[in-house]
Amino acid sequence: MKQFVKITLAVMLGILIMGVLSIFLFFGFVGSLAALGESAPVMPREAVLTLDMSKITLSQQTKETDLFTSFQENTPSPLGIWDAMQAINAAALDPAIKFIYMRPDFVSGGIAEIEELRTALSKFRNSGKPVISYIENPTNAGYYLASVSDKIYMSPFDGGLNSMIGLSSRMYFLKDILDKLGVNVQLIRHGKYKSAGEMFVRSESSPENRFQNQEMIDAIWENWSETIAASRNISEESFNGMIDGLKLNFPTDWLEAGLVDGLMTREELDEQLCIFYQAEKIEDVAAISLKDYKTIKVHPNLKAKDRIAIIYADGEIMDGENKMGGVYGDRFAAIISDVRKDSTIKAVVFRVSSPGGSVLASEKIKSEIDLTKEVKPVIASYGNYAASGGYWISSNCNYIFSNPGTLTGSIGVFSMIPDFSGTLDKIVHVNSLSINSNDHSDMYSLMRPLDEKERAYMQASVEKIYGRFTEIVSEGRGLDVNYVDSIAQGRVWAGSDALEIGLVDKLGTIEDALAYAANAAVPGSDISSWQIVEYPKPLTTMEMLMMTLNSAKASVYAGTPFELVEKTFRSIDFKNGGKVWARIPYEIEIR
Repeated sequence: MKQFVKITLAVMLGILIMGVLSIFLFFGFVGSLAALGESAPVMPREAVLTLDMSKITLSQQTKETDLFTSFQENTPSPLGIWDAMQAINAAALDPAIKFIYMRPDFVSGGIAEIEELRTALSKFRNSGKPVISYIENPTNAGYYLASVSDKIYMSPFDGGLNSMIGLSSRMYFLKDILDKLGVNVQLIRHGKYKSAGEMFVRSESSPENRFQNQEMIDAIWENWSETIAASRNISEESFNGMIDGLKLNFPTDWLEAGLVDGLMTREELDEQLCIFYQAEKIEDVAAISLKDYKTIKVHPNLKAKDRIAIIYADGEIMDGENKMGGVYGDRFAAIISDVRKDSTIKAVVFRVSSPGGSVLASEKIKSEIDLTKEVKPVIASYGNYAASGGYWISSNCNYIFSNPGTLTGSIGVFSMIPDFSGTLDKIVHVNSLSINSNDHSDMYSLMRPLDEKERAYMQASVEKIYGRFTEIVSEGRGLDVNYVDSIAQGRVWAGSDALEIGLVDKLGTIEDALAYAANAAVPGSDISSWQIVEYPKPLTTMEMLMMTLNSAKASVYAGTPFELVEKTFRSIDFKNGGKVWARIPYEIEIR
């Protein structure tokens, strides 16, 4: 019998080992397949730098495309905004690059990345080299990028999708349907503008929420429309009049309005590109994509002894150590601690693009930022969001740069507990009974409403954490706590408005933040003399595959109007009843 058991266990162990080896061999085989046909890009002697926005996704940090996605045709590659800016800066100084040819249609990225890319293109143009754009399907973001160009050409054919009609945000309110389902969501919050969770307890927007959304949209559009109008040498009033009057329907409308410089077919455009390139035929015009040019030209300065670290806090702030997306408190606290202890790192740029999330995780991250600030400069650079928890973790940095369209502030907190007792009773006709050891043992069971004492208990927690939040901002920004309370109340501000009220120090890009950090560490130094290192380190292909297989799941809301609602509140775990959150209720996508 013992011999039989030994043989059985040995066989089982062998099968297990072979299974593990097979998995690694499979992933190695898939990795080899992905590499087939990929050759190192070659830099022509003279070239046009091409920027096709349909082929890249602007992101906070350059990341590998996972192998499953890489096999799909026409899948945009993620390109970090700092890498994109470095490549464009290098091209401005490179005699081999004659001009940039941009296709801005179907641009994909957040408000901050789009604004920062345009800034880089503007600097390229100021170097004396032209930027040429060709549009077939104008959008808000696409034309905002194109407006930086020396020449904008458009397809002469009617039928293209014109969606440059101004910015719009939409809110959904679920109280009526929740009432029908017997769900009673109990929202405890501080801040009249703290609208996270409002969609669950109201049938329409509160006046304060409507007001702050209008102010936010107006601020972003004012910056974009002013920039576009100045670039095309027309008045902002005239430009907005065209948008409001729906006067930009056909390509001829764009030409007559002075928003494009000519209507051209692709063949006619080729002739124009030949003129700029000084070539006889289009086949003689050598081109290199921004992604390939980045691969050739953008490398860390390994000769530099000292380094500046960029720490990307990109995503929702959550508890734990997970590596697959998001800003996990324990993981980021450890990363910041390691950066602080690294004597070769002389300064830190804390790149925040987060709508907030867990208060506990935010406190852990802030604590490490505060300790790091004591030994080296920590400069904040705001991406698409730096709101609620995102502002919590960064408001004490030495200096804060924000993009005009960044959503920041949202200094407020909330807690939310649904009560499903009505659903069980009236909808599914199930009765439940709680057996408790103490008076309030089942207050987080989700199966009964909170009583007055329990609600007061939770409100006290929210009030204390809100007080802590305003004190953090008061100390970090050098502002009176009563003033902070007056601009807080959960209100979300666009970066341009946040500058006026003292929540940020200057409008600028990640490049501006790096330049400031370099000078703060060694006065008079330039970014080029430093080695820039980025954290967290991007996941390897194998790590992405393993984590994707472990956590793969589809959203039932994909492709529906509720997709952003589901994405916004996906991380809120109602099993952790009574937990307090510092988060904005938005997930913004620009088209």
